[in-house]
Amino acid sequence: MKKLPVGLAVFQDIRREGYIYVDKTRHIHQMVTGGKYHFLSRPRRFGKSLLVSTLWNLFEGKRELFEGLWIAEHGDWAWQSHAVIVLDFNEIGHDTPQNLEISLNIVLTRTAKSAKIVLETPLADSKFQELILALYQQSGLPVVVLIDEYDKPLIDHIGQGEARLEIAKANRDILKRFFGVLKGATVSPCLRFVLLTGVSKFSKVSIFSELNNLSDMTMMEDYADMFGYTQAELEGNFEEHLARLAQKHNWTLEQLIQELAYCYNGYRFSEREVKVYNPFSILHVLNSLALKNYWFESGTPTFLVNLLQEKQYNLTNIECLEVRASIFSTFELEHLRPEAILFQTGYVTIKDVQDELYELGYPNQEVKSGFTESLLLASFNDVDNGLSAHFTRLLIYLRDGKMDKFFETVQVIFAMIPYDIQAKRDEAYYHALFYLMISASGGHAQSSLLTNRGRIDMVIEFRDRVYLLEFKCNHSAAMAIQQIETKGYADRYKLDGRKIILMGLNFSTEQRNLVEWQVKP
Repeated sequence: MKKLPVGLAVFQDIRREGYIYVDKTRHIHQMVTGGKYHFLSRPRRFGKSLLVSTLWNLFEGKRELFEGLWIAEHGDWAWQSHAVIVLDFNEIGHDTPQNLEISLNIVLTRTAKSAKIVLETPLADSKFQELILALYQQSGLPVVVLIDEYDKPLIDHIGQGEARLEIAKANRDILKRFFGVLKGATVSPCLRFVLLTGVSKFSKVSIFSELNNLSDMTMMEDYADMFGYTQAELEGNFEEHLARLAQKHNWTLEQLIQELAYCYNGYRFSEREVKVYNPFSILHVLNSLALKNYWFESGTPTFLVNLLQEKQYNLTNIECLEVRASIFSTFELEHLRPEAILFQTGYVTIKDVQDELYELGYPNQEVKSGFTESLLLASFNDVDNGLSAHFTRLLIYLRDGKMDKFFETVQVIFAMIPYDIQAKRDEAYYHALFYLMISASGGHAQSSLLTNRGRIDMVIEFRDRVYLLEFKCNHSAAMAIQQIETKGYADRYKLDGRKIILMGLNFSTEQRNLVEWQVKP
């Protein structure tokens, strides 16, 4: 079998050492022949660094690395060797504005030295301009500038307190001047291609006020599948690895594909209805032969959890957000909007588009279970104390119909919540926390599901059964069951062949726990 490029983002290593490369060069050709200034944002671990590496080799004219790929067979590419400046902000210090300036100077000096150029100007932005002009004069060909993770000096300081926010603002001012060099009347004619990548899209009146001619391809339909793997790409490039994984779990290939799609597919970045897998997760699954939360475990969204808590955000709404298109280009340090950050960081994605309204939701079960567990642990002061094991038991008991054990475990979990956090909470609080518990367990839970006669508080689905839940606070479980029946919530599930189970739950604000429940098959 061809090797899996787990953790690899260097194009020449992947190609020379026989790793699988999913060919994205048709998109790349369209981009590099379609304009000069480009911007692309995607969530972390989505292949942005690999794109930068691929472009670097392409513009240096290394045709041998592209043999057999679309661009070499159909692209009519000139294969000229341009000077390329690569700035990877993963490797540029930004803990203080002073260190950001120093690090930029070091990288530019090192790049100049490799081309036998001596830079004389002291400041980073003027040194950047000097380097571009010198490389152009040296080669006679326009220069390529590739900037990876441009926003790291900003987002690394978000959600870390006021002092860190001031650092982010100062870094923003430095980057604004620095990137503005690329649009200058002296520099622009000397450039062949410019690309900035990152996780977030700061508005043009912010960091890009000096570079407002960027073509933002983030949500363009032609580039919807430029990052990540489509279903066809997964099955066409990883056939042997998929067969090995299916054999390990004693699944048919069809069962495996269904399971992988449920856990890892679902990211959608434009109105065009094409979905992709996060390559980081799927490569780790195929390599380890285990279905785990790889992407989520590779980074914890502490600042996002803190922001949602600070704004007292309704966490059950994350399942079905409705926003206008303007949300996708809104990212300001002074006015952070949870919906914008959730989308740009990959915790929600486009589920549907109706006119000018975008419906957002979790892309897949990996993200949903991992993120809801983080939100839930935040309610326990981030102390696990065996909570993860309890979450897992919840799903097992529901799946097996062991209702007494299920409710006992629910009570144990609620009893572990610190008193000061739970004080003065209402039905909405218990509803949200219960939803997080089931989602963190890996269960397929939907909150506030709309019917033609009202909203079901929660639905939990399995292949053979469906649980319909209604929550009450300081009332009775019998009243909850009666509401489910009176409103006919079960009607929409009566024809799908699964067993329907009604659950009424009553919470007590005095006892701060689940105090009564009824189950009706």
